[in-house]
Amino acid sequence: ELGWISKVYVNRPAVVRHAEQIKKWKTLKGNWQAAWLLKAVTCIDLTTLSGDDTPSNVQRLCFKAKHPIREDLLKALDMHDKGITVGAVCVYPARVTDAVNALKAAGCNIPVASVAAGFPSGQTPLEAKLAEIKLAVEYGAREIDIVISRSLVLTGQWEGLYEEIRQCRKACGEAHMKTILATGELGSLANVYKASMIAMMAGSDFIKTSTGKEVENATFPVGVVMMRAIKEYYWQTGNKVGFKPAGGIRTAQEAITWLMLVKEELGVEWLTPELFRLGASSLLGDIEQQIFYHVTGSYALQHELAMA
Repeated sequence: ELGWISKVYVNRPAVVRHAEQIKKWKTLKGNWQAAWLLKAVTCIDLTTLSGDDTPSNVQRLCFKAKHPIREDLLKALDMHDKGITVGAVCVYPARVTDAVNALKAAGCNIPVASVAAGFPSGQTPLEAKLAEIKLAVEYGAREIDIVISRSLVLTGQWEGLYEEIRQCRKACGEAHMKTILATGELGSLANVYKASMIAMMAGSDFIKTSTGKEVENATFPVGVVMMRAIKEYYWQTGNKVGFKPAGGIRTAQEAITWLMLVKEELGVEWLTPELFRLGASSLLGDIEQQIFYHVTGSYALQHELAMA
């Protein structure tokens, strides 16, 4: 429905002004902060996307995914029996089998997500993108994070973008598909809104801000625009699409702010792993550090917390 996006206008100064206000929101303290941090943990896609990934470090990541917070800290908060794990483990396609096997050995049902479709640049022929998606699904990935071709957005080829995402959605089969917009490379907030709409029309289960490899990743202005596109799409169709900010989210306070923003823009029903994820590789370490401080009154030494 090109009519939905043909007359899109984004009031950038108003969006930026709202984003500045978001940064000034009051910091939560005490048990309230601990509760929001544990909620954030359940929405993390615990990620390793390094060229030197090996089966051993993927196995370690999967163990951390099942035990994201030290057991004694959870007991102190009376949350040790709530089954708190991260939302998913995200790896490259070549490491999907390692992750699936490690999680199966650990006896947990955390889904494995795989980046695909020419990640991170998207500069890959469509046939290769579809083949990579199908392989990742065959290896056992239950979620696929595809990345769009930014050139289709920058040149206004909206029908071409729709068709590419639609074919990727078909290749995913039963797996959930998160569509990475790489918003730092789309040129304008209006393009971010339009690309969000096209991705949802083409069947995306989630829309995601960034690959984490761009110069500019998840920002609050972009988050506001994408969430309002999700809200508009829900009003028009009744379909709920998830949101995933990713890239550069490293502190517990940033995670809480993103959760609060989702609550304000989309409502409490979006604050579940089914509709909200945080893409992060180092965030969990800071969250566990803050929970350690809440429980003990002091910060942990480096050797007291397992590697996140």
